Amino acid sequence: MNKSELVEQVASSADVPKSTATKVIDAMLEIVSGSLAGGEDVVLVGFGTFAVKDRPERTGRNPKTGEPILIKASKVPSFKAGKVLKEAVNG
Repeated sequence: MNKSELVEQVASSADVPKSTATKVIDAMLEIVSGSLAGGEDVVLVGFGTFAVKDRPERTGRNPKTGEPILIKASKVPSFKAGKVLKEAVNG
């Protein structure tokens, strides 16, 4: 499912115009992104938790030359599914 399909489903399910559903989805994504950027986790009970994890500095290899290269430490977004979502997926 892509974003436009999600907008259609939300608009249909909530009985609101597509423009309203688009605004709501955009606002939610912006708020989740902003919270993660600010170091906050976003917990949706039953659905899951969005968080930021630290990825340590590590050594990799240049695929062309095979030489070792240093890959900088970084932060990566992560998602851990909640119990209700896991049960829905697994039937």
